[in-house]
Amino acid sequence: MIQFERLSIENKAEFSALLRHSAHRGCAFSFANLYIWGRQCAARVGDDLLLFSHFGGKTMYPYPVCPGDPRPALDALMADARERGIPFRLTGLNRQDVENLQGWYPDQFVFHCGRDGHDYVYAIEDLAELKGKRFQPKRNHINRFLADYPDARILPLTDETLPDAKALSDRWHQRRTEEEDAGMELVALNRAFAHWKELGMEGLVLYVGSQVVAMTMGSRLDEETFDVHFEKADLDYPGAYAVINRAFARHIRDKYPEVRFLNREEDMGIEGLRKAKLSYHPHHMVEKCWAHLMTEEFHDY
Repeated sequence: MIQFERLSIENKAEFSALLRHSAHRGCAFSFANLYIWGRQCAARVGDDLLLFSHFGGKTMYPYPVCPGDPRPALDALMADARERGIPFRLTGLNRQDVENLQGWYPDQFVFHCGRDGHDYVYAIEDLAELKGKRFQPKRNHINRFLADYPDARILPLTDETLPDAKALSDRWHQRRTEEEDAGMELVALNRAFAHWKELGMEGLVLYVGSQVVAMTMGSRLDEETFDVHFEKADLDYPGAYAVINRAFARHIRDKYPEVRFLNREEDMGIEGLRKAKLSYHPHHMVEKCWAHLMTEEFHDY
């Protein structure tokens, strides 16, 4: 049995360097996301990083992070599942991984590639400038907000502004206690607030007068991509989402000129969230699949 240990902040530098080998798999392989969501465990085996996740009441093995041939690591993970007496659920696969598994383990896996878990990735210049006819509605929302609230101002996330950002998050989630994932997200957000500096998080907070009406947080995913982990706004202030979205894109673009993309993560199959993400015209999607052994039956993710 593999000796997995709970992921800790002290692992960040070491594991982030290894995770660069899996940047093409999207936000699921961000150290910050691994740390704040669910209960993540890891084991370093030679040059490989093996992960074991407890998330939403389920156990799963994210695709191993291997600079070389991943087959020994995959075999080790399957053996670990057998020894633990749990199903082998392999997550975070891209299309190339699916093809590889089909070749290496013919007729052994069932694959699931629904788009609910795909990441939306945007050209940062598009979100920073909102040029052209297709972004006219977004510019209209921003202009209306700025006209209605001329005292609006945007400040960076700091020790001083963090309590206000957290207060907005708490208010936002209090209105959504009936939603299935609201509690899990609030736990993740509070972990992010508690460790934002150690995780390399950056963020912005939007104020109208003394009232915080929007906040956003993200971290570096790879050399050319920044991951937007959270974005919350008070719906009593129409246009606040558009304002904080554009401001964060400009902030990252200006601070990190080499960054070309913003990964705004998945829509989780929520119709309204999907509509909102599509309205910003993604540059591309990061497809993410999962698999289980054909001898094991699953009815959901």
